Amino acid sequence: MKKRKALSGACFVLVFSFLYLPIAVLIAFSFNESKSRSVWGGFSLKWYENLFHNEMVLKSFAVSFVIALAAATVATVVGTMAAIGINGMGRRARGVVMAVSYVPVINPEIITGVSLMLLFVVMRTGANDALSGLLGRAAEPFGFGLGTLLIAHITFCLPYVIFNVGPKLRQLDPAIYDAALDLGCSPRQAFFKVVLPQLTPAILSAFLISLTYSIDDFIISYFTSGTVQTLPIAIYSMTKKKVSPEINALSAILFVGILVIILASNAVDSTRERRLRRAARREEGKA
Repeated sequence: MKKRKALSGACFVLVFSFLYLPIAVLIAFSFNESKSRSVWGGFSLKWYENLFHNEMVLKSFAVSFVIALAAATVATVVGTMAAIGINGMGRRARGVVMAVSYVPVINPEIITGVSLMLLFVVMRTGANDALSGLLGRAAEPFGFGLGTLLIAHITFCLPYVIFNVGPKLRQLDPAIYDAALDLGCSPRQAFFKVVLPQLTPAILSAFLISLTYSIDDFIISYFTSGTVQTLPIAIYSMTKKKVSPEINALSAILFVGILVIILASNAVDSTRERRLRRAARREEGKA
């Protein structure tokens, strides 16, 4: 028994070391005085200072963050509505729709990126022809940019929202919604006051996943961004020369930021669960 516990503990430490040791090394070297990626030259904050004076990196980060925030917000709203609609379908129809929704997730990103690029090319050609016909030579050509990038990010974020919200919907007791209607709520009030609060953890989780995937995406963004540079594209362009330690500093800031958001989200969920348990105990005590 002791050997089994020791073995499981060793496996646990090994797996988490494999996952988080590279991140720990990256954060440590973001404070390295030297540019070397293998020699420690002393503690310094100069790479963080240089980062906040690097206009190219800051601009790319701003583009990535704005696109990620907009794409995650739209995908969360649309995906939640889609999940509710799918949940109301019959069993066979729901199975078919869910199977189709899996395709963008398991599909290689390069195929998604190329197919979206081709779609935007066709749309651009049709839009430019239409504008030229209406406005003549004065028409501004429609091309790749923030618009196509935002549409692409919303597209690949939608399935993740559906797969996060859908299972939570299926776990809900339909009798709760019916009871709200019987007690005088309109369908809209019953949804916003009864159903939506119970879906909030799944919706928040879907939003955070979409935000992370959008900031992280490189392949699809590369094919659909045109001349717009997101942060992963900017980092890729820098690797053709040499990766600056400023990227270590930026990566450390992103990691800490995402970690804080996740911890805050878990804390909110835990607080909510405790309140629900206390309320349930009070009700049992009254009964």
